[in-house]
Amino acid sequence: MTKLAIFDLDGTLLNTIADLGAACNHALAESGYPLHTADEYPHLVGNGVNRLIERALPEGKKSQENILKLRQSFIPYYNRHNKVHTKPYDGIEDTLQTLKTEGWLLAVASNKYQAATEDLINHYFPGIFDAVFGEREGCPRKPDPQIVSDIISSLNITPNSSYIIYIGDSDVDMQTAKNAGLKSVACSWGFCSKELLQQYQPDYIINEPYQLTKLIKTNRI
Repeated sequence: MTKLAIFDLDGTLLNTIADLGAACNHALAESGYPLHTADEYPHLVGNGVNRLIERALPEGKKSQENILKLRQSFIPYYNRHNKVHTKPYDGIEDTLQTLKTEGWLLAVASNKYQAATEDLINHYFPGIFDAVFGEREGCPRKPDPQIVSDIISSLNITPNSSYIIYIGDSDVDMQTAKNAGLKSVACSWGFCSKELLQQYQPDYIINEPYQLTKLIKTNRI
């Protein structure tokens, strides 16, 4: 049986919050808007760049015109500075290698735009993932399950004869897993609190990456 583990990116594989916040503050500053602290940004991310900018803009300034204007500033800045503070969470790399050794296919499903998703994965996890999907034109963002369907199609696997799990750190991820009909593993080390994740009733909650390996090796997942 084919085994596939689909991972979220930001807050699950990589701690990207400082670089995301810096890019958003850069875009806000260029247009004269108030900036946000590092502690605020975990509550603003998770639904793609446009939603991040919309949430960061002051009330009364959240127009589509302003969002697109700030996006034009955000994207090139983030492309240049997306590896300044970003790093894998402790234990993630070993966990991914263990899954590969155990015969799992690995994929990424992110609301980060495709170019940056591929850039970060190729830099931090070269040769590890079998499919990498981010935000793309014409494809709805998570929690819509279309990205999961696209991953499955790209790997030419049959869902009914495969075992697929979804690993993520946010309410958006738990909803995505549910919408796609997949078992969900919630990561408490990311951008959402454990209490929030529990509200979405994931199949499993893990506090360290090695616990995913333990679940697999003890046949609990």
